[in-house]
Amino acid sequence: MHNNDILRSLRYTFDFRDDQMIHIFSQADMEVSRAEVSDWLKKNDDEAFHPLNDFKLAVFLNGLINYKRGKKEGSQPVPESRLSNNIILRKLKIALQLKDEDMLEILELAGRKISKHELSAFFRKPEQSQYRVCKDQIMRNFLQGMQKKYRGNQEE
Repeated sequence: MHNNDILRSLRYTFDFRDDQMIHIFSQADMEVSRAEVSDWLKKNDDEAFHPLNDFKLAVFLNGLINYKRGKKEGSQPVPESRLSNNIILRKLKIALQLKDEDMLEILELAGRKISKHELSAFFRKPEQSQYRVCKDQIMRNFLQGMQKKYRGNQEE
């Protein structure tokens, strides 16, 4: 999935305004402008669209963790320069304080049923034999399920 799609989905799911998006970035010690946020949220075919790199999405997700759970004392986690769906899924799990059962329920809301073992494989270290790559379709399903859970049946 494209980072911009993930950012747009999270904004929609939690109904974040521009100032909230800017605040979330600042929660992870990065200052961004309203214009930058606006360009990241534009559709891919818009000429003002700017792709969001892995590092900035990692900053946003770290900021979301701080925004939802409160900022920890001391130094902040260093944002990853390369993201995978597995890392994004882990950060969302942390930010929303989700247990495995919650995540399975969210996936089921989007019509995707997986086992607890399949889910736990996404959170293992890549060196482990049980590790599985989280494919784009699982990430899409998870984001869709989050929209159903956190937005309900609201219409745009």
